[in-house]
Amino acid sequence: MSQITSPPRKARQAPVPAAGPDDGARARRVSRLKRRLTPYGFLTPTGILLVILMVTPIIMVITYSLLDGVITNKNPAFIGFENYAEVLTDPVFFKAVRNTLVFTLTSVVVHFGIGLGFALMLNSPLLGDRIKGLFRVIYILPWLFTVAIVAVLWRLLLSPNGVINYLLGATGLTEGQTEWLANPSTALAAVTFINIWSGYPFFMISLLAGLQGIPRELYEAARVDGAGAWAQFRHVTLPQLRPIIISMALLDFIWTTQQFALIWMTTGGGPIDATEVLSTFTYKLAFTRYDFSVASASAVLVLLMSMVLAFFYVRHQKSRD
Repeated sequence: MSQITSPPRKARQAPVPAAGPDDGARARRVSRLKRRLTPYGFLTPTGILLVILMVTPIIMVITYSLLDGVITNKNPAFIGFENYAEVLTDPVFFKAVRNTLVFTLTSVVVHFGIGLGFALMLNSPLLGDRIKGLFRVIYILPWLFTVAIVAVLWRLLLSPNGVINYLLGATGLTEGQTEWLANPSTALAAVTFINIWSGYPFFMISLLAGLQGIPRELYEAARVDGAGAWAQFRHVTLPQLRPIIISMALLDFIWTTQQFALIWMTTGGGPIDATEVLSTFTYKLAFTRYDFSVASASAVLVLLMSMVLAFFYVRHQKSRD
């Protein structure tokens, strides 16, 4: 006789407790916190790199500037601001400041003039597209060369037996073989000219982009009002380009004050400190005199000057936005 088996009973499931209002509020808080922390999670790697590569070296340099005999002594002594006093009483430092200002102001002003002139020409409807393309390639070439190539190229051109002296002598403008980079009276002007030649494309490209973004309706309205070419340039072009001009001028000023490679590879700060600037002055303190404490003090002073310029740049950008 077969045994009849009853179907197995289903196990009773424990009732799921209903989610209360506290659990929903907690989930919403966790979700909001995740959304707020997500951007910081993406920025964390960059922040770590900035701390390692920027904040830490700055703190070390500031610390070195307050000590005596850094690197050379095992136990450097704390001397406060004596290194700063030594830098500020050094006559070469003030000569470097003067040369830096002359070099920077001249470069920025001429960069703007040449860049604006070439940008206006390349934006003119009088030139064909092929001619504009050819001129753009020619005018942007100086910006494509590295600093090393620019320095070597112009050292050859400005040498006593170089092309520049040959052309000037052939036209009767100079006599003999001029030492452009070795003469104290011409070295700073020669280095400034080289920096102008290699840096004007930065202004040219930026201003050309600004010119192409000016609405044509403004010029048409100005012509309807009877404005000529100069009036259009003065009352339409310059006001529209003013934000770009100020931004580019501040950036160029900051970069030019920190120019080192070009001067070091052409004149080395000489002859007789004729082209000594703040960057070469600080470099020589550290790696010629091996006085890293005084060099750190000079570097901190340069950093403070750069921070002032950066403050004005950031302030302008905020007001522009």
